[in-house]
Amino acid sequence: MHPEIFSIALFWFVTAYTPGPNNVVASYSGFNFGITKTIPHILGVTLGFTSLVLFLSIGLINIFKLFPIIQLIIKYLGTLFLLYLAFKIAFSGGSGEIKKENPVKFIETFLFQYLNPKGVSVAIIVVSTYVELGENYINYATQVVLLAFLFSSTSITLWTFIGKFLRKFATNEKFIKYFNYVMSVLLLLSIITFYI
Repeated sequence: MHPEIFSIALFWFVTAYTPGPNNVVASYSGFNFGITKTIPHILGVTLGFTSLVLFLSIGLINIFKLFPIIQLIIKYLGTLFLLYLAFKIAFSGGSGEIKKENPVKFIETFLFQYLNPKGVSVAIIVVSTYVELGENYINYATQVVLLAFLFSSTSITLWTFIGKFLRKFATNEKFIKYFNYVMSVLLLLSIITFYI
């Protein structure tokens, strides 16, 4: 067992459960589409983030250390995608229009994990802090990846259920539009935190 397992778990917990782009979109999707149609988003976040942590653990971290400009590029590309997504959420229309399709597909969500400034930063911090080469490398890397999977899957699912729960209060089109506007603003606020 990693000697810092509780520290790692606490860090994953705080970063996974606090509002961020993935969680805001999960609530939006749970609210507008329900749990079943949000499953591709849940799987995309969980598998995408876990694979990012895995690839960082097996050597990708060295590329970020050699070329820090890559992290800056990821930040700007991720910001552009989130601005597009915030616009799409804010102007998605009424519930009749929303019900037609899920705005975020599995592959989009999976690939976004490699552009998500919050997710990439968190993964780099954890891997560079807690996974070191040596006799325990495989053991420690495995524990970090498994914890990433556990916390990403449970947090994204919880945020989806929060959105679904809030749907009970949606009694008219105006409430739905306001909810979508709030989700869009929260997404924009999460972008601002990348630059503070």
